[in-house]
Amino acid sequence: MNKYEQILTKYWGYSKFRPLQEDIIQSVMDKKDTLALMPTGGGKSITFQVPSMAKEGICIVITPLIALMKDQVENLTKRGIKAIAIYSGMTKNEIDIALENCIYGHVKFLYISPERLATEIFKVRVKHMNVNLLAIDEAHCISEWGYDFRPSYLKIADIRELVPDVPFLALTATAIPKVVDDIQEKLGFKEKNVFRKSFERKNIVYLVRELDNKDNYLIETIKKVKGSGIIYVRNRKKTRETALLLQKNKISADYYHAGLNNEIRSQKQDDWKLGKIRVMVSTNAFGMGIDKADVRFVIHLEMPDSIESYFQEAGRGGRDEKKAVAVLLYNNSDKLKIQQRVLRTFPDIKEIKAVYHALGNYFQIPYGGGKFMSFDFVFSDFAKNYNFNLIMIHNSIKILQREGYIVLTDELYSLSKLHFLIGRDDLYKFQIANSKFDGFIKLILRSYEGLFSDYVNINESSLAKKANINIEVVFEYLNKLKQLGVVNYIPQKKNPFIVFTEERLEDKSLYISKENYDFRKNRYIERINSMLHYASSNNKCRSQILLSYFGDNNPERCGQCDVCTRRNELDLSKYEFDLILNKLKKKLLHNFVTIEELISDNQKNKEKNLKVFQWLLDNNKIIKDAQDLYTWNIED
Repeated sequence: MNKYEQILTKYWGYSKFRPLQEDIIQSVMDKKDTLALMPTGGGKSITFQVPSMAKEGICIVITPLIALMKDQVENLTKRGIKAIAIYSGMTKNEIDIALENCIYGHVKFLYISPERLATEIFKVRVKHMNVNLLAIDEAHCISEWGYDFRPSYLKIADIRELVPDVPFLALTATAIPKVVDDIQEKLGFKEKNVFRKSFERKNIVYLVRELDNKDNYLIETIKKVKGSGIIYVRNRKKTRETALLLQKNKISADYYHAGLNNEIRSQKQDDWKLGKIRVMVSTNAFGMGIDKADVRFVIHLEMPDSIESYFQEAGRGGRDEKKAVAVLLYNNSDKLKIQQRVLRTFPDIKEIKAVYHALGNYFQIPYGGGKFMSFDFVFSDFAKNYNFNLIMIHNSIKILQREGYIVLTDELYSLSKLHFLIGRDDLYKFQIANSKFDGFIKLILRSYEGLFSDYVNINESSLAKKANINIEVVFEYLNKLKQLGVVNYIPQKKNPFIVFTEERLEDKSLYISKENYDFRKNRYIERINSMLHYASSNNKCRSQILLSYFGDNNPERCGQCDVCTRRNELDLSKYEFDLILNKLKKKLLHNFVTIEELISDNQKNKEKNLKVFQWLLDNNKIIKDAQDLYTWNIED
């Protein structure tokens, strides 16, 4: 067992790496800049966690997803590995202490959001850290050709000047070939170095069902199949409606979306993981950090915006390598909905500017101020104040984010935090002089450790229960101690944050590039059209369509999707079918021929030829003219 396997066994309980993981680790250990393409559930985090544990120093992990940061920090802490996270919404004092601990406190992993990298406090402190690796998660965000471009990612390469000779490991689950090249160029790789795990998931059966009554299909199918599953829908209201529909039909189901409070979300997740709930109906908020291996089906009731999103969400099925089914339900009305979605996703530039101006007023930011400041953001309150449509607000903010003016974080739920601002000796003197606080301070010190060196999560309800007092009294004491300068108390939060990455601009100075706007709109339409092609195609293997999209030049038929199954019904082997297809295609490609010329052969082969001919005709691969002559449909 080599040293990497020893670390894997000691901290993660696995004796062997998955394919490609150890190759990526060795590349990083050889100080090579590395790009790893691994599908959802492929074990990306191991590829930077293990090499960092094998070396002295700290690994900096850049990710835009606060939920992922918190999840990974929690998991590492449980394994006895010191990890912290810095993200928008933390106070300056919290960030200051966290960065100090990265220099002096034996922290192994610092998770940080990309917009924090450009702050002066980070740039000054990172020079004093012993950085052994810089990992960039969601690396596709650096490319304008990707599906989730973030300008803050473009500044990551600047860190090289602050931590020279530190290798970069870029990670993504989904990237088309153009994005693969873009990532390496934008991050300043010295030479191209890509490790690509095949995106093929042989255990997942991809199906598309074109039908008008999706609800009936849902009920009938889930009653027939075994095991747990996920149903993805596009909005919060639909999660609840669909879960209630399933419950009425005696199917164990619940719903999940980002608008639920953290305790309820955690309970729902736990119930589903433990099998108390069989089916979870959710928006795309469900899946991050959800590690359930035995998901047998993933059903999309509505169409995602891109192949990338669909592939990631469908890939949450069958992580135990056993058979799972990914079903997309589709009908003609979906085409109309998608066209409307394009209009909603790209508001008029005047509307975008109006939202930006309103944000500045809402947060009372003076012109020329606000750079790197973050603010709690309540969508509903902002919409009510300025009479804006919620969807228009959200999409305007996304465009302002892509232009580099602001960042909207994912929704943050953080427990209340406490940190003592005075030392033990001064605290003792305070307790003597203020006896009414003495018992409460002793209770806090008995309940929590590390309060003098760091911010510690606390639970006001637990303190109230231990002291046998009303929770309002706990809030009163904590706020009073804060006013007196004894502690810094940060109550729990549950909101996304808006971060101004540039100072607030006057309307005349706010530039929304028409070129960028049109480019991103066209890319969005391209991605949607790729998704529509996947849904409407009835003559090419589903897996082949997906793999070709991600740059696999010669993927094999899966033999089990709905398209392949129809082909399999011809009672021909794949070899026989492909042999006849290629022979017929040569005759048809640039010629008009009769059916007799096509299928003429001995009697046995004639029957096989006829079967393939009929399949090609049924699936619009060949067309007939007015003289009953056939040719290859070059438009297909």
